[in-house]
Amino acid sequence: MRILVTGGAGFIGSHLCEALLDAGHTVTIFDDLNDYYEPGEKLANLDAVRARGEYGFLHGDICQPEAVGEAFAVSEPEVVVHLAARAGVRPSLADPLLYEHVNVRGTLMLLEAARKHNTGKFILASSSSVYGASNCVPFSEQETRLLPASPYAATKLAAEKLCYTYSHLYGLSAICLRFFTVFGPRQRPDLAIRKFAESMMAGESIPVFGDGSSARDYTFVHDTVAGIMAAMRIDRPFEIYNLGNSNPVSLSELIRTLEEVLGVTARIRQLPDQPGDVPITFADIRKAGADLGYAPATPFREGLVEMVRWLRSDRAAVVR
Repeated sequence: MRILVTGGAGFIGSHLCEALLDAGHTVTIFDDLNDYYEPGEKLANLDAVRARGEYGFLHGDICQPEAVGEAFAVSEPEVVVHLAARAGVRPSLADPLLYEHVNVRGTLMLLEAARKHNTGKFILASSSSVYGASNCVPFSEQETRLLPASPYAATKLAAEKLCYTYSHLYGLSAICLRFFTVFGPRQRPDLAIRKFAESMMAGESIPVFGDGSSARDYTFVHDTVAGIMAAMRIDRPFEIYNLGNSNPVSLSELIRTLEEVLGVTARIRQLPDQPGDVPITFADIRKAGADLGYAPATPFREGLVEMVRWLRSDRAAVVR
């Protein structure tokens, strides 16, 4: 199939593109290579994808109609996998209008292009953050009381609603995948596991917000990619699926495991809880298991070992 991947130069996107090429698909990456983090890392990701096969690349902004129109005209996609977004809970508090512009308007721009070009399927990368500080764990797709606790979370929920609207009005098959704290090689430098590991390796202190009891459902990137690939194969008008590991890990446990894997002792800098953070994320993955055959296969510690191996590699040192 012909696949258009927005944000394909990023962390999850580059791993997905490798898997798509391995499966024999025709891949076009649409990415603006913005400076949210070092663009050199994204270029290194693209080099890694190129080593797996040839793909098309279009440098452009999902909020610009001309660029989006060109991307669809050139790639003629049968499937769009929309991973491009402004990410991160805390940065969204500082610039909520940017998050609304990219994550809501950008998604609408792509949906409208998919409608005009008769694209068969649209897959949205959503987020576990849409659940907010839910008291109902594990988080189920059947939960209707969604209370997003940050602008980022609210924009992801808005993007899901737009996907439903286009499915309802125009028959576009739209699948929304709620990712749960994805980690692994090439993880963004602003995310906790990578920040902690790099600081610990350098002998620097790490900031710990709260008492260490907050927990996240860390999901290894290859498991997330397997879920995306499975979502491409199903024929549904509109669905939402959790893609998590269904095994939350506390912040304190994360730090202890990193100490074991790295062979160093963390120097902790205790800080208050942060606005927008939630106490736990915990995926109910029964629906994804039943419909997609989704079954995360990478234990947390095993994934950390692989990520640390990448961080210590010569290649990772080049992009840092």
